[in-house]
Amino acid sequence: MPELRRRKPFDLSTALVFAISAAAAVTVYVREGAERCLAIFKSDLLLFGNMLPKMLAGCLIGGFVTLLLPREMVARLVGAESGLTGLLIATATAAVLPGGPFTIYPVAGAFLGIGADAGTAIAFITSWMVLGYNRALVWEMPFFGSDFVLWRIVVSLPLPILAGLFGRAVVRALVQRTESAP
Repeated sequence: MPELRRRKPFDLSTALVFAISAAAAVTVYVREGAERCLAIFKSDLLLFGNMLPKMLAGCLIGGFVTLLLPREMVARLVGAESGLTGLLIATATAAVLPGGPFTIYPVAGAFLGIGADAGTAIAFITSWMVLGYNRALVWEMPFFGSDFVLWRIVVSLPLPILAGLFGRAVVRALVQRTESAP
């Protein structure tokens, strides 16, 4: 696995989000007026205020994961050399892990920081998105019934593993390409 490079706090993705947001604000201001633009801005600030504690809690959980789990164990269980077993561990862990994106993404980032490879992180996130038991129990079963949920999960089981294998292959190809470049 290549070394993780440090990200700048203001990079191209941040600039792109800022530019789109500014263009949307100008469009609303021109079409709807200053009053409507200000109302939307206040609503956005409230949303940000509601999300901030969840984001902070998720980042704290991710930080604690890096301190609580030994690097050697993480590298052995879900590192680049863990093979199919690592992908299965990541898939099973994420499938039963409750929480939203504010907790899952910091945990996945923490796993990458302490020795997991990109393939297992991809399998982890894909499993949480596709197989998550919490969502299945709370949202899917009441609407679709247990037969539908069971078959959806059975059909979806290979997806995190396949995504992880594909992620590993892509990373391997990128590493080989950068190593062979002059």
